[in-house]
Amino acid sequence: MKMTFAKRCLAVAAAGLLSSGVVMAQDKAQSLEQLLNMVKQSKVAESAEHKKREAEFRRQKSEQQSLLNQAKQTKLNEEKRSEALEAKYSQQELDVTAKRKQLQERLGSLKELFGHLTSTAGDLRNNLSTSIVSAQYPGRAAFLDTLIDKMNSATQLPTIEEIERLWFEIQRETIEGGKTVVFSGTVIKPDGEQATQDVVRIGNFQLLSDGRYLEFVPQGEKMAELTRQPAGSLLSAASELQSSTDGFTRVGIDPTGPTGGSYLSALINSPSIVERWHQGGLVGYIITAVGAFAMLLAIWRFIVLAGISSKVNAQLKSTTANTNNPLGRVLKVAEDNKGLDGESLELKLEEATLKERPAIESGLNLLKIISMVAPLLGLLGTVTGMIITFQAITIFGAGDPKAMAGGISGALVTTVLGLVVAIPTVLMHTLVNGRAKRVLHILDEQSAGIIAENAERK
Repeated sequence: MKMTFAKRCLAVAAAGLLSSGVVMAQDKAQSLEQLLNMVKQSKVAESAEHKKREAEFRRQKSEQQSLLNQAKQTKLNEEKRSEALEAKYSQQELDVTAKRKQLQERLGSLKELFGHLTSTAGDLRNNLSTSIVSAQYPGRAAFLDTLIDKMNSATQLPTIEEIERLWFEIQRETIEGGKTVVFSGTVIKPDGEQATQDVVRIGNFQLLSDGRYLEFVPQGEKMAELTRQPAGSLLSAASELQSSTDGFTRVGIDPTGPTGGSYLSALINSPSIVERWHQGGLVGYIITAVGAFAMLLAIWRFIVLAGISSKVNAQLKSTTANTNNPLGRVLKVAEDNKGLDGESLELKLEEATLKERPAIESGLNLLKIISMVAPLLGLLGTVTGMIITFQAITIFGAGDPKAMAGGISGALVTTVLGLVVAIPTVLMHTLVNGRAKRVLHILDEQSAGIIAENAERK
């Protein structure tokens, strides 16, 4: 029993030491008495540590109370300061109102003057932002913002120098608008490269450089070479102006230059004839090919019929039948059948005339068909283009009237091509058909004359 109780006490003590964490791994109890001493020492150490923590908690509590008292005092001081500032703000607001009233009274007529100056400065700022004179004199409008702010401010007044500069810029814009000058500037090429070169400024209307037309970009006051240039005659005139030293030189300018140069941009952006032709697409190419074939056929038949007419006219003047022309071959039939009766000879001559007719009228029906089919092909291309345009409107909407108008314009190109082919084809058909009918009329006339002579002899 004693041994069992001792083991239990040892187990409890070991558990207490392990739970407190103060027993070191190298300290090993040699007896129960030593173990009890070690447990006692651990409790004493824990009690001292707890007392130390309680003292620290009490000290921190007293400090927190002190901080709380300080915060309350600071709050009270700030509330008093806020009341003082509010009172001061109210008084200063009254003072500012009084000063503003005094300022308005002392301004008098200057207030009306500042109103006119503000309006003038605003108009000048808008003009300078689009004026191509700013390409030569950049940064002219920067001071206008400051001037307008000062004239609208209740605490600042513009200086005499600033007002005089406003007058100076108005006069300079007017004077420079009537000059043609050359200056050096940076030009942006169509490929994005920048080059410093001489620029010709024609008043406030046009910028030219190296025989090319430039546009003024208000954002950044830059000059850029137009991607699409006007016709070659205008470019040659621009080069001539840049190389001239005095006298008068004819050159094309944009009359809307002072307002942004919209006319020149619209003019050069209009599609050329070749570009319009390409807008016709596949149907347009087919119409063009058909029209070219019709023209070649008409010219060829006209040349052939002209040769036939010449030979027929020569045959009319000859007394002997020549088989190198239709009339000669018909007369040859009459000579070979002189002994036949009138009806038989008439049938022989009609047969000879009918044999000559296909060669004379060759190609006429084809020309007639082309003249009728060409407008139908144009209508087909137009309908197809309109279908494509309306499909695009269905997908992307009609928010851009310019794009919609461009699609409709491209669709109508095939109708124009069809009419361009049909009209000259009809004229050529009429001309060639007239030549053919004249030859056939001579054949019929000569045949009738031969039959009449044969009847008279009998």
